[in-house]
Amino acid sequence: MTNEEYFRSLLPKEELDRIPLHTTMGQFVDWFTKEYAASPALSDLTNTYTYEQLGERVARRRAFIEGLGLPKGAHIAIFDRNSQDAIELFLAVTSAGYVAMNFPASLPEMAVVGCCMKFDIDAIFVREEFMPLTAKIQGTKVLPAASIADKPAPVAVIDPESPAAIFFTGGTTGAPKGAVLSHRALMRGIYNTIFKPGPMIGVHRYLALLPLSHVFGLIAGTMGCFISGNLIFTCEDMKAAVGKLPVIKPTILVIVPGICDILAGLVKMYGPQFLGSLKMIISGAANVPPRLTDIFSKLGVTFCFGYGLTESANLTSANAYPLERPTSIGRIYPGQEAKIVDGELWIKGDNLFSGYYKDPERTAEALTPDGWLRTGDLCRFDEEEFLYITGRIKNIIVLANGENVSPEALEEPFYADPCVRDAMVKEDSVEGNQVIAIEILPLMPAFEGKPFEEVEAYMKKLVDKINATLPSTHQIRKVTVRTEDFKRTGSMKVSRI
Repeated sequence: MTNEEYFRSLLPKEELDRIPLHTTMGQFVDWFTKEYAASPALSDLTNTYTYEQLGERVARRRAFIEGLGLPKGAHIAIFDRNSQDAIELFLAVTSAGYVAMNFPASLPEMAVVGCCMKFDIDAIFVREEFMPLTAKIQGTKVLPAASIADKPAPVAVIDPESPAAIFFTGGTTGAPKGAVLSHRALMRGIYNTIFKPGPMIGVHRYLALLPLSHVFGLIAGTMGCFISGNLIFTCEDMKAAVGKLPVIKPTILVIVPGICDILAGLVKMYGPQFLGSLKMIISGAANVPPRLTDIFSKLGVTFCFGYGLTESANLTSANAYPLERPTSIGRIYPGQEAKIVDGELWIKGDNLFSGYYKDPERTAEALTPDGWLRTGDLCRFDEEEFLYITGRIKNIIVLANGENVSPEALEEPFYADPCVRDAMVKEDSVEGNQVIAIEILPLMPAFEGKPFEEVEAYMKKLVDKINATLPSTHQIRKVTVRTEDFKRTGSMKVSRI
């Protein structure tokens, strides 16, 4: 079975035939607001708009933006929470032929100012509570996020290769960069979201838990909802929204593993009924431990995960049946080529970004002259073309004897243990000698009522067990059992800096 056959087999043929692959956000917005016109599209639990009503509101937002007198291709930022305003503005900015950039809601004042300068932001739409953070911005139009015109404006005629959006990216190390995605790349990423097990069109209720500033939340979550004609609930406060799951009753969630852990803990406290009508979880953006697949599958929730990068419009591969291969990140989505070069995964396709904004040096490091993206991830394929991550090039530990050790490869067996929430292998020293060390964050509910000394003893015994399977040069010589969470990135990955 080819990769395309694998993904096309996941949902009914009549649904595949109904959903086209568009090349611009203008075409996409026009299509879904007409295709699903009478279906509910967007709700904040007070107001619910149909797709036709959403389309009309987005058209009025476009008219307001057109009235600013900015040249086509101008950069427009959205500084908001996961609100109705933010979603409508992203659709309006991109379908009007401008370049959208969602700022994280957590940005402090000087970072807002710096980002407006670094990314040449011509206008910024700002949530009312964030307005004080924009006081020092100069040379950029600052506008209320609620701005909307009385009359509509049509979508623009857009070159598919022109920029549609800029996304922050930085992974677990390094300073954030701005990855530029063209309309064609963005649309390929959005199209790939339809490939989930079972019927997709008009059968699900989403809850937008992940920030729109993150490519996974925006593409796999929000835009994935619109392409399949489903209803999405806005989420301006993630903690409050998680507590309302039994009331909102989403049938599908697109979330990172850290939120999966929170849900699993709440289910343990309140019972399976806490999940309400939840039928499916799509997880990613960080390592997905096999225990999560096991927990949610036993609760009757279809649990899928995959792999992606901001630079590949988020979706690179997906594992639709992780119970069969719990450690694989799946098969490569259609429309891409992939190969392993010196252990590193390289990909190519119309989903790739065009470069990092105003950063030709790092763009050249990532993209080859003939269009291949060096992902930086060490991977392997099995005999059926399923992909496995074995490490990250920039995290490699070079031993004194010259051997290379992948921290991620050493971490993998720890994630297979149901009592480990997270682990980080790193280089350290003991009495001046180089050693491999590990920090382990226990899954504390698994040790309920037990003293911490027993937790430490369990983890050290686990290290001994795993060390017994490793060459002496690769064995872990220093163990720290954490009582506090790791520092994390915006997507809740463990930060290595």
